[in-house]
Amino acid sequence: MRGVETGRTRLVQFKTETGERRVAVVGADGETLLPLQGFSTVHELALKSVETGTGLEALVANTPRDAALDYDAVLIAGRVLPPLDHPEPARFLITGTGLTHTGSATARNRMHMDTHGPDAIESDSMKIYRMGLDGGKPAEGAIGIQPEWFFKGVGTCVVPTGAPLDLPGFALAGAEEAEIVGLYIVDGDGQPRRIGFTLGNDFSDHITEGKNYLYLAHSKLRECSLGPELLLGELPQEVSGNVRIIRDGKVVWDESFLSGESHMSHSIGNLEHYHFRYPMFRRPGDLHAYFFGADAMSYASNMKTEVNDEFEIVSPTFGKPLRNRMVAGPEEKLVTVTPL
Repeated sequence: MRGVETGRTRLVQFKTETGERRVAVVGADGETLLPLQGFSTVHELALKSVETGTGLEALVANTPRDAALDYDAVLIAGRVLPPLDHPEPARFLITGTGLTHTGSATARNRMHMDTHGPDAIESDSMKIYRMGLDGGKPAEGAIGIQPEWFFKGVGTCVVPTGAPLDLPGFALAGAEEAEIVGLYIVDGDGQPRRIGFTLGNDFSDHITEGKNYLYLAHSKLRECSLGPELLLGELPQEVSGNVRIIRDGKVVWDESFLSGESHMSHSIGNLEHYHFRYPMFRRPGDLHAYFFGADAMSYASNMKTEVNDEFEIVSPTFGKPLRNRMVAGPEEKLVTVTPL
């Protein structure tokens, strides 16, 4: 895989050694962080961009910077934060789509056939993927075909690079889905504004989903990870990378992926329309993270993940890798509801 792409503005949120929040530009070498003066979060930057009508890239370019910091040192210390968050986590909505890449459609079609036998008709998953191929990239100004959509959670389910991903005690499995994620803020007029893009791990339970496709909603209600870097501007037509599983210090599974619009069945604009067409998702001040779907998944290769496996997602477009270890969460206990 080629080296980190240069010439694009990428941001990182982190904490200083004293616990102060900062937001920094990634240096041209990809190895340094240049903290921006006057801003402590990407959320603040986005609000200032909306308030002043200044494009986010121009705002960042014209903001003075402090002395460079060693990026790896901040990562090793565990001080890197997700690339976007909201002071009120419930106002950061995490959602996504699937069946936008051949890899995910093929894997989920196979899951359906494994469940219902070789004589089963073509699955709904493959049908909706083909619908995207036919109508997911409409002409400018037109509305295309509707994609799949799911709800992941709110800001409390997002963890940064280096943090563990909890495998719930009730889960039947846990595995990665390496995806590009769009990040958004809704301005005061209810207009969605795209902040940028980042890498994401849509950590999911594919065995639960495989039992019945109506369990997809349950299988997605897990933690996820974003980052570490936020790419400003437009997404390249092609984004390449690798997703790996590391066990006991050794790579036990490694596969390349291709994403970006040239490898997707839907345009990003079509996906955004079908998410933000609902007024509830255009509430001024809310933040959104939208997963665009996966191309390569370990479960599609019959790879069985284990507790303490580390997932690594890396792409030259997004700089440093996104790394998270799967850990065993608490055992399930009966939840009872009491009357008032």
